[in-house]
Amino acid sequence: MKRKKKIKLGTWAAGVLLAAILLMSLLAPVLAPYDPYQLDMRNALAAPDSVHLLGTDAIGRDLLSRVMYGGRQSLLLAAAATSLSMALGCVIGIVAGYFGGKADLVITAVSNIFQGLPGMTMMIAIAGLMGPGVSSMLLALVITSWVSFSRLVRGEVMKIKQEYFVEGLKGLGAGDLRIMAVHIAPNLMGSILIIFATRIASSVISVASLSFLGLGLQPPTPDWGVMINDARAHFRQAPMLAIAPGVMIVLLSLSVNVLADALRDKLDVRMDSVKED
Repeated sequence: MKRKKKIKLGTWAAGVLLAAILLMSLLAPVLAPYDPYQLDMRNALAAPDSVHLLGTDAIGRDLLSRVMYGGRQSLLLAAAATSLSMALGCVIGIVAGYFGGKADLVITAVSNIFQGLPGMTMMIAIAGLMGPGVSSMLLALVITSWVSFSRLVRGEVMKIKQEYFVEGLKGLGAGDLRIMAVHIAPNLMGSILIIFATRIASSVISVASLSFLGLGLQPPTPDWGVMINDARAHFRQAPMLAIAPGVMIVLLSLSVNVLADALRDKLDVRMDSVKED
């Protein structure tokens, strides 16, 4: 009983933390005390005080305001990259699992190649070849992330297509496209949602990593990865420049992972109860 309470408390805390980060990011134009682009060279690298709660950066911009705005960029890009990866991976996985044969062999071979390559190394290579920017970063994230969705969807579709209702739909004259889109895809939503939540957390870290390396968002955009990169030259004098955005990245990733684990446990319990009944 104590263990269950701890798990529930941790999940609740993660939900509150994630909600707070989302609200802070969405309401940054209202909550931020200063314009994140406003320069004030006279107060450059100021220590935290009552005027600037987290201090200022090397050109006098308010750190708290930039941290608030930085979440908007990271969350938006992570959600966009994960959504595109999910769409691509689900389409490929459904086709491979449903039709099988040569299509499945080719798709499986390609996914195995991508699965065997180091994800971060691939992202850096793709973003480096295409040049820094949002479009190249999104492409790099999608190319390295679709495999996890496709492999899961392929396995689930191979199980579902053996069910009697699929055979019955074929007997009634339903087309393959209708069966896949209307009757198979909705049965995959639980598993896909878990992978989506997990990938969001890793995408946040990937966005910050690419921006830190200069391959993603570019200064003066208020982004957590960009802020950590800018803080390297002044870390000893003003450690808060790197600590503040770094803590936000860790808290966001941790809260999403905890909620994803809780969601997976909940869905597993439901499936087990159905089997027992």
